[in-house]
Amino acid sequence: MATLDALPVDFDAVIFIVSPDGRQAEAYQALYELGLNNLLAHFAKGGTAPSWLMVSSTSVYGQNNGEWVDESSPTEPDSATSQWLVKAEQRLWAAGDRHCVVRFAGIYGPGRNWLIRRAAQAERIQHQPPSYTNRIHQDDCVAVLLFLLEKQLGGDKLQACYLACDNDPAPLWDVMVWIAKQYGYPPPQALDTPAEAPQNKRCSNARLMALGYRLLYPSYQDGYRA
Repeated sequence: MATLDALPVDFDAVIFIVSPDGRQAEAYQALYELGLNNLLAHFAKGGTAPSWLMVSSTSVYGQNNGEWVDESSPTEPDSATSQWLVKAEQRLWAAGDRHCVVRFAGIYGPGRNWLIRRAAQAERIQHQPPSYTNRIHQDDCVAVLLFLLEKQLGGDKLQACYLACDNDPAPLWDVMVWIAKQYGYPPPQALDTPAEAPQNKRCSNARLMALGYRLLYPSYQDGYRA
């Protein structure tokens, strides 16, 4: 907390974007509980009340049967790391009704080529039942935050939460087959999975689209071609 003493408090807005050093629950707690509380206390002590945007994740959803989720869906994740994200969201909302959380799906783009590397290795992939994937290009991440920030600074009343993803929660099999074809890699091989295998979830961006945001990359095909 002492390291924040020199931080000015005369801001109109705060964007809270943090990244833990690892996947341990303690690393998430340090940032999303202790770090967030310290920042909120710092601004409260300074007598200012900027609006906040906090970057969260669609990992807060524990749904795993291929169902659709949106901002009203229950957030009951199994992992301890995502549970700290849920607590941080709730803490931010308790601090003020102008604060907003943005739940990003999996981020991809230059330097974030995880699926391309997997395709190059011709990994075995779940085919049936489908395992749905949700993503957003990193350029859209930046654009979404700027879009919402402009709304806040313009005096618009935002919803407490927006889910940010593209329009195409496609099965992983479809994505990997398409990537392999684009790069000339061998097609993936199907995993032998039971009928009750997890299917992840499908994320809806309807609320963000209704607010007026227009995606730079509406689908994985648009983003990976770029």
